[in-house]
Amino acid sequence: MAALRPISLRFRLPVLPACAAAALLLGLAGCTAPDDGETKTYFPEKNQYGTYDPAPQNERQTVFGGGGLNILGSGNKKPEQGGGGGIGVNSFLWRASLDTIAFMPLASADPFGGVIITDWYTPPQTPNERLKVTVYILDRALRADGLRVSVFRQARQGDTWIDQPTTPNTAANMENAILQRAREFRMETEARR
Repeated sequence: MAALRPISLRFRLPVLPACAAAALLLGLAGCTAPDDGETKTYFPEKNQYGTYDPAPQNERQTVFGGGGLNILGSGNKKPEQGGGGGIGVNSFLWRASLDTIAFMPLASADPFGGVIITDWYTPPQTPNERLKVTVYILDRALRADGLRVSVFRQARQGDTWIDQPTTPNTAANMENAILQRAREFRMETEARR
């Protein structure tokens, strides 16, 4: 009996150039229905009885919010917001926070998340005490509730550092100093216009 030889089949599929594929995808991405009020998508939501309403009235929410994803900034920004295309939080609060805690070593700064973390700082007057500050910028608007400061304090006992409570108004005083400096930055910016 003769030995069976495997059959080699080679198929050549037509190759679509990368540019044509990208143009096709962009063309398809641009296909949307006009906003005539009837093409909006709604999502099911629980009613007061804990069951899902089959005909909800609220418009569907997205992960990126009502304005969509804003990567490089938007041209329709209000001037009092102070947000720049480069950072994700209020630029006046960001600059004021960095300016106010400039005497402390910086451990981390995230301008998109709005978090500034300092490293431990030992004041020259009290070498057996050290402080650490975390600043949270929570809003793109320059508002008092758009800022939160946490202050941590440790005291040296022997060779170890022990957590100690801070005075109750330390964080509030630092928040007020940052807000005052942010207002000064905003006034300087408006005066230059």
